[in-house]
Amino acid sequence: MSNYTATIRWTRSTDESFAEGRYSRAHEWAFDGGAVVPASASPHIVPAPYSDAGGVDPEEAFVASLSSCHMLFFLDFAKRAGLVVDSYIDEAEGVLEKRADGKMAMTRVTLRPKVEWGGEAPDAAGLADLHHKVHEACFIANSVTSEVVIEH
Repeated sequence: MSNYTATIRWTRSTDESFAEGRYSRAHEWAFDGGAVVPASASPHIVPAPYSDAGGVDPEEAFVASLSSCHMLFFLDFAKRAGLVVDSYIDEAEGVLEKRADGKMAMTRVTLRPKVEWGGEAPDAAGLADLHHKVHEACFIANSVTSEVVIEH
């Protein structure tokens, strides 16, 4: 078992009206390695000026977490298979929508990894099998109920 931590910091500005909902949702995420990331509610959920489009929102972080986990396992599994990866780019996308029970949820995440190979590339069936094995191993994918689609 491993534990992972993040410290989330938010402070109300004195010129804001908290009781009326007029306050900034901008905050920061601080991680144990020293990285500090500006964060905010999504501007799709909380309009400006009460959100900060320059900050990472939880929905984006959810998508990035799935994509990053998939990539890290992909690189490891490719190495184990004797393949060489030169680059990996994923323009991942998540869908936030209302479920049948009326609750909002990230219902689908689509990963679109584009891989540049430093040698012989696997054929289409081999690549599909590699992505399937990677998806089965990904810690984050195993932790969520959203549909995760991999378009390669």
